[in-house]
Amino acid sequence: MALVTFTPLGFYCAQADLYIDPLRKVSKALVTHAHSDHARPGMQHYLCHTQSVNILKLRLGQRISVQSMAYGESVWMNGVEITLFPAGHVPGSAQVRLIYKGEVWVISGDYKTVGDGLTPAFEAVRCHHFVTESTFGLPIFQWRDQQTVFDDINAWWRENASAGKPSVLLGYSLGKAQRILKYLDRSVGAVVCHGAIAASNIALQESGFDFGEWKDASGGLASLQDRGIRTEESLIVCPPNALRSSWISPLGRYSLANCSGWMAVSKSGDWGGVDRGFVLSDHADWPQLLEAVLATGAEHVHVTHGFSEVLSRYLRETHQLNADVVEKGMLEMQGE
Repeated sequence: MALVTFTPLGFYCAQADLYIDPLRKVSKALVTHAHSDHARPGMQHYLCHTQSVNILKLRLGQRISVQSMAYGESVWMNGVEITLFPAGHVPGSAQVRLIYKGEVWVISGDYKTVGDGLTPAFEAVRCHHFVTESTFGLPIFQWRDQQTVFDDINAWWRENASAGKPSVLLGYSLGKAQRILKYLDRSVGAVVCHGAIAASNIALQESGFDFGEWKDASGGLASLQDRGIRTEESLIVCPPNALRSSWISPLGRYSLANCSGWMAVSKSGDWGGVDRGFVLSDHADWPQLLEAVLATGAEHVHVTHGFSEVLSRYLRETHQLNADVVEKGMLEMQGE
């Protein structure tokens, strides 16, 4: 029997009686990171990276039972050695290596191989079996360098501020938003965060992260002027669902942009209901996926979470790897 099996509840290591990123309630859950499609409520016990503890408690409740590990630290469960390695996806994200009687598996979780200066860079881990995501597993997905993207974002913000128009930038509250905050040019104006992002910022700052100066708009955008913040020069970072609430209405006229890997497939001049699209993803693009898979030296590659059939077929036909699709319908695609 394989060390890891694919079950309706998630990736399961029977020897350790441990699930990785389970979909439903189990006794022991190792979560690769705190996004809601990987870290779900109701587990009896959680195991995660040290930098995920505060954000996990924020999202799942302060009273959860959680044990943490540093990168490179190992724990043993019934003879299985379990070690976490950097995934480079979002703060606290980790790959999971399991070793038992010489058999080595690595579960990637979500990852990107290019360092962003916020999270530790992805570390390739040698193994026999590699379970990889494939959110952007098509050759059309190839990211530009990060500095170029942030130069474009800051130029867009500067242009709006000069015209007296607030800038609203969409980014998910864990990972994407903090990466945006870290590289914004504060000389243009104030950086303002929606309450959901502010809460994540605080939890992550308590874990040692620094995102630069930002203003908390948990009390609503209408309160900003009372605090001397000029919204017409501000860049406001908020999750996409904030646009469906009254929170945004005090701004009146503003310029709206989306920061997502999916902007790579938007038609020229058509960003799907926003004024600008910036291609910035916390997932690996096609070259990064191939780089990561080949660097593991794995004889067996199990592909999930995205364009899995395309990537697995390419690995079989081009690199002669034993690559297959994880057929269990167990992971939703992270919409970023």
